[in-house]
Amino acid sequence: MVMWKQVIVVRRDLKLSQGKLAAQVAHASLESYKQSPFEAQLEWEAWGSKKVVLKVKTLKEMLGVYEKVKKTKMPYALIKDAGRTEVKPGTVTALCIGPWREDEIDRITGGLKML
Repeated sequence: MVMWKQVIVVRRDLKLSQGKLAAQVAHASLESYKQSPFEAQLEWEAWGSKKVVLKVKTLKEMLGVYEKVKKTKMPYALIKDAGRTEVKPGTVTALCIGPWREDEIDRITGGLKML
């Protein structure tokens, strides 16, 4: 059975407030959803729109995940903040992968810890 999900990866070194972090996760989820094929959207929605939020310690670690996902056919979105509140403009805050097949996402993010 093929399961579908979306994974959002956030940086912990930025020490974002809970509200700011929630907004960045929402931005990432929506942007990646908009990048995904219609069939992937339908499958994900049929499976309950599962989302998992994972964490990395640094920008370098996030960019490592980003480089891996760029080599696949999976939809993704790398979020850079506008810089109006807590961080400088252009700061990378979150990376979302999917919606896509859970097994394929796990090959890239399976070693990361839950937020």
